[in-house]
Amino acid sequence: MSGHVAVLGAGSWGTAFAKILADAGRDVTVWARREPVAEAIRLRRHNPDYLPDLRLPERVTATGDATEAITGAELVVLAVPSQTLRANLAEWAGHLHPDATLVSLMKGIELGTTKRMSEVIVETAGVTPSRVVVVSGPNLAPEIAAEQPAATVVAGTDDRRTQLVQASIRTPYFRPYTNDDVIGCELGGAVKNVIALAYGIATAMGFGDNTRAMLMTRGLAETARLGVALGADPITFAGLAGMGDLVASCSSPLARNRTFGEHLGRGETLEQAQAATRQTAEGVKSCLAIRDLARAHGVEMPITEQIERICHEGMDPRLAVDALMSRTAKPESYE
Repeated sequence: MSGHVAVLGAGSWGTAFAKILADAGRDVTVWARREPVAEAIRLRRHNPDYLPDLRLPERVTATGDATEAITGAELVVLAVPSQTLRANLAEWAGHLHPDATLVSLMKGIELGTTKRMSEVIVETAGVTPSRVVVVSGPNLAPEIAAEQPAATVVAGTDDRRTQLVQASIRTPYFRPYTNDDVIGCELGGAVKNVIALAYGIATAMGFGDNTRAMLMTRGLAETARLGVALGADPITFAGLAGMGDLVASCSSPLARNRTFGEHLGRGETLEQAQAATRQTAEGVKSCLAIRDLARAHGVEMPITEQIERICHEGMDPRLAVDALMSRTAKPESYE
């Protein structure tokens, strides 16, 4: 292996993550789906579509050829929309170095299979779970690009690989912590997108801090219920990959799922919200898969259920609020 890092995906987070890697001393090749974006990164050191004001370090280059990016890479960072991962990785898998560590930045659950992203990677690339590392936390790309202090979780089952990734992204402004709870970290990242949609809807409907605090805390409760059912450590949800990511995604106007939810809360259709935001709101699709996963394990996730109805069944958000508030009262619990 050459020791360089491939970042597959030139969206906001992929671009910011390439900067982190370069600032930590790694040579990085970014794969961009569109050649003009790759050329702009390569020749002018900026991404015209995402974070256009960010000047990328000299250690970052780019290509429109995924094979070129992957060949010989010690770390292969996957930063594509979660629902495109399987198709993309099926094309790329044959070019991976036999000992490359695969790093997932994606926060979603696959439609149809209800698999977490690390499970899709293992299945599609034909690698052992120990070769997959997940990075998840409150990581809003524009703030990190501006070098504002931030932290994340590096989760994996192989200490050598998690420590390799940790060392590869440690900078004066970005602090990575290691964790062995891959399930909890992935679920925290996926479900928070759905809760952020709900938060955005509530904000646009004019609800105040009590309502929004309720959505965050009860959203965390249903995330933890599902996590425990799948074997996660409940403590994970009190950390950066759980509460931390949820707070950032709900409270920040930079968060795409919250912003998408605001459009829905103003009465716009799914199509209108998509046209207005022009970015992938992972929670819109993942809410279907998360709902199915919860039902398969007998876990109640009432906020997720209502978001699915708003997004995919055309339910009026006001009726969704009524449905949530009229549920049978129960003791406050994460179980």
